[in-house]
Amino acid sequence: MADDFDLLETNSQEKTSKVDVNWGKAIDTMKSKLAQEDDPESRQKILNATLDNVVGMAEQDRSTLLDAIKDLTDYQDEVGIMFEGFSALNADEQKIIDDAIKRLERSKVELEDANNKPDTWWNNLWGRKSKIKKAEQELKKAQKQRDEADNKAKAMFQQRIETADVQTLLGELSYKSQAAIKRLKDREVEIKEVEESLKTAIVEASNNHTKALQKKKEVEDQLEEQYALLKQARQALEEVSDKQSEAYSEALSKVTTLEQKVEELEGLKNAYTTLAASKDSFVHKHNLTIKVLTSLRSNLQTHRAKLKSDTDERLKYYDGYVVALKARTDQEFAAILEHLGVKTDEHIGETLAAMHTASAKARQEMMDNIPVHEKVMQGVYGSYAEALQEIREKDKSIQKNFADRYGIDMKEIFEDYYKADGSAPSGDGNPAGKPEPESGNDDLLG
Repeated sequence: MADDFDLLETNSQEKTSKVDVNWGKAIDTMKSKLAQEDDPESRQKILNATLDNVVGMAEQDRSTLLDAIKDLTDYQDEVGIMFEGFSALNADEQKIIDDAIKRLERSKVELEDANNKPDTWWNNLWGRKSKIKKAEQELKKAQKQRDEADNKAKAMFQQRIETADVQTLLGELSYKSQAAIKRLKDREVEIKEVEESLKTAIVEASNNHTKALQKKKEVEDQLEEQYALLKQARQALEEVSDKQSEAYSEALSKVTTLEQKVEELEGLKNAYTTLAASKDSFVHKHNLTIKVLTSLRSNLQTHRAKLKSDTDERLKYYDGYVVALKARTDQEFAAILEHLGVKTDEHIGETLAAMHTASAKARQEMMDNIPVHEKVMQGVYGSYAEALQEIREKDKSIQKNFADRYGIDMKEIFEDYYKADGSAPSGDGNPAGKPEPESGNDDLLG
């Protein structure tokens, strides 16, 4: 059974697609932004913490996470990491990329099918060439859609995380960590493969270096032999006295041939010397490269192992943080409800107390107003009696005036009106029991 705890395990048999990396200034930018997060007032924040200012700290956490996610997403573009393989996309964002991929694959198949049709007059008659042209145009459109899909999905992703909560952002950070772990392992595999090829290159270069030295030694032996022959030939040439003789021409030709041979051998010697030096140099270069790559691979293993282990622990840590945020919210909610309950109790108590006080005051006012009402009514009755007295006196004067002027005794008319009750209010002047005369067209007041 395999040991699952081997965090440094690298399977060199896995084949992964290589990604061209353009580092640029991405790393420096990331380090600079991370360095800005150091806060010298953090201790004071902890000492003075309340549920209210913890909200601000949590929002700052969200803002920092959001900036980090944006920077990582931009960093992906700079180093050539595929967006959809390094970000947690939702269904809508993933669908944009999947649809573009499906359309591109379908277009390739359709173009291949169109091209595979035999180039015969019959197929051409039924539109073979036009179908090929149409399939080529569709492939171009599909490729364009595929090229734009990443940017469109990325724009939707960026817009979504703008308003995302801390839990979503932490999930995205964890997803990127998992993707980074796979990327680091893939890079280790790639480095291991290069190391193996360099080891083979060292052996080949070393062998070629040895062969070059051997060839150089052989050429040097031949040179030594040719130098001796050339020396003898030159001496023989000097011994020929007749410069116009055939013997002189033969001796000169021999010298020339030997000098040419020596020149060729000198060239070979230089070539093998240079080749041996070059191969020796590449042996050292390859050896140095292997050392550097091995060191880098070792560092990648360390980072990957730590990132993998820490990410597993960090997920639990993040869960605790998210639950703590929710608990803080629940605690604040409970405190708000308690505060509202207390305030409601106070308000209801105030209303009940005011109601009781108002009721008692109303009762007091009612009791206090009784003598006032009586006094007012006495004044009313007194004024009423006084008015009736004045009316009676006026009536007497009217009766006397009527009697004097018209000889009509008005006493009987007014006597029935006042005989029952001296305090009775005056009516419309109609004596009791007397029927009213019917109104007719001769009514003078009509």
